[in-house]
Amino acid sequence: MKAKLVLEDGSSFEGISIGTPGERIGEVILNTAVVGYQEMMTDPANAGKILVLTYPLIGNYGVADKFYESKRCWLEALVIKENSRMYSNWQAEDSFSNFLKKEKIVSISEVDTRTLAVNIRDKGEMFGIISTKDTNQDKLLKKLREQVKNIKKNFIKNISVKKITKIKENSPGPNVAILDLGITNGFLKQLKTLGYNITLLPYNTDADKILKSKFDGVIISNGPEDDEAIPSIAKTAKAILGKIPVLGISTGNEIIGLALGARLKKMKIGHRGVNYPVKSSNSFKGEITVQNHSFIVDEGSIKNRKDINITLRNVNDNSIEEMESKLLKFISTQYYPVSPGFEEVNEIFIRFLKMVKKS
Repeated sequence: MKAKLVLEDGSSFEGISIGTPGERIGEVILNTAVVGYQEMMTDPANAGKILVLTYPLIGNYGVADKFYESKRCWLEALVIKENSRMYSNWQAEDSFSNFLKKEKIVSISEVDTRTLAVNIRDKGEMFGIISTKDTNQDKLLKKLREQVKNIKKNFIKNISVKKITKIKENSPGPNVAILDLGITNGFLKQLKTLGYNITLLPYNTDADKILKSKFDGVIISNGPEDDEAIPSIAKTAKAILGKIPVLGISTGNEIIGLALGARLKKMKIGHRGVNYPVKSSNSFKGEITVQNHSFIVDEGSIKNRKDINITLRNVNDNSIEEMESKLLKFISTQYYPVSPGFEEVNEIFIRFLKMVKKS
């Protein structure tokens, strides 16, 4: 079955439907990672997006339940170059094709993703429409331009837990609450390894309730950006900063920035991949990070804050990657603090544990 992707700028890309037939509209984003397609597709931060995977061969190592980052796939649609006809991996439980059908994802393959990636790189992220029903370019472009202004950005309320949920109890570690905007299983696993007692809180839990619950610390998780819930979450963050240790992850970092009075700035093309270099301004030692965001904290809007230290910057564009304040008791990262592997824990979670214990 033929399918077509049409972008806001009028460019179009033909392909073949490999998932659920249908029509979807979403912001088109690129991810340059070579592996991790299942993790990317089930990352709640990608809710509402049309994800383009720039690596040309997808599905070659299959899928497995252990690689779900959340309970389901949140994408609007997927675009790839080639769907592997076979898979081989000792952990694989099923094929990528069956995964697409199970998750009911509108997906197209045989797309010239190199040209598509260059187009997005040069012109910036934009909305697009994918259809397996109608491949008339003019009709699809007209439909896209009519509907894009009415798209609701209310993903966080659907992703977040609906009630207070305890994940791990009777551990000697601290009691930490996670303001759940779309926390991933990979981060939860690291927190469990460190012995945290974890309580997931709905995104709209108010500051008084958080403080009265006597948690030892709060994590504001990763999740969808530019969401209608973010201003109210920033007010909550502002009310708890300085009163309890706080860790912000990706969107959580942006929310802490807003709580500090900063502005957010949308990049022409987001940082989405597994090879983004960051480093401290007083060191020549760099680190390679995983990233998945389109917004950054505008440094100019917080340059007068003397109580904030910028501890890491992006090597490529000098944007803020990590902030910290001892006075306000927070650490926040724009990058994803993923596990280095082999059941190891990212250093940022260890630093936050030390801050919690000291507090």
